[in-house]
Amino acid sequence: MNKIICIANQKGGVGKTTTAINLSASLAVANKKILLIDADSQGNSTSGLGIDRSVSEKANFYHAMIGQLPLSSVIVKTVLRNLEMVPSNQDLIGLEVEFVQLEDREIRLREILKPLDGIYDYIIIDCPPSLGFMTVNALVAADSLIVPLQCEYYAMEGLGQLLNTVRLVKGRLNQKLALDGILLTMFDPRNTLAHRVTQDVRQHLGDKVFKTIIPRNVRLSESPSHGLPVIMYDSKSRGAQAYMELAMEIMREGV
Repeated sequence: MNKIICIANQKGGVGKTTTAINLSASLAVANKKILLIDADSQGNSTSGLGIDRSVSEKANFYHAMIGQLPLSSVIVKTVLRNLEMVPSNQDLIGLEVEFVQLEDREIRLREILKPLDGIYDYIIIDCPPSLGFMTVNALVAADSLIVPLQCEYYAMEGLGQLLNTVRLVKGRLNQKLALDGILLTMFDPRNTLAHRVTQDVRQHLGDKVFKTIIPRNVRLSESPSHGLPVIMYDSKSRGAQAYMELAMEIMREGV
C-alpha cells in the first residue's frame, strides 16, 4: 500500500515544486521507492529533474489523464535509482476545458492511480499554484496534504481558502484526506520578520506545522538549472540537509 501525498498551495513562489522534487529525492535516498507526478502545466518538476523535453512531449501526464495512455506507460526514470516520475508540460493547460462535460471528473486521477497501488512507498503530486480542477483531482486522490508556506509577510494569506477546499473535498469526495502539515520554507535567520512569521504560524496551527524548516539557500535555487535534486547537487548544503530532515520526520511520524 503506497501513501499518496499532495503538495499544494494556491500561492505561487512558496517552494512547492522545490519541496516536491527534494522531498521525493530525499525519500528515495532513504531507500523508499518514489513516484513523483508533475501535475503542473509549467512542468517545473519535470525540468528540475533533468527530464528531456522530447521525452515529455511524446508521453506525459496529460496523455494519461485523457485516457490515451495508461499512467504506467508515461513513467520515466530519473537520476536517482529509487525515484521515477510522470512528466508534464503545457499540454495540461486545456485539460479542464476538455473535461468540463465529463461526469466524475474530480476522481479521474484517483482512478488512473489505482493500478499502481503497492508498487511505490510514496506517490508525491506536485500541484499547480491554483485551487482549480487539477489540484482538486490531486486532493481527491491523496491520502494527505503538505502545504509549503513562505516565511514572509502575507504568508498565511489564502491558507484559510485552501484549508476550506480541503474540508469540502474531505466531506464530499475523499474522507481519508488528512493535513500532514504546514512546511515553513525560505526561512532567513537574519530576517526578524521570518522569525515572527514562524512564531505566528506555530501559534495558530500548533502541531500541524512540521518541526523541520527549509532555509533560504543558494544551492536549492541553483540545483534545478542543473536538472538535479539538491541532495545530488550539493549534499552538504543546508537545503539538502533540511529536506533530508523533513524526509526523516515524515517517515518517523508515519506520515
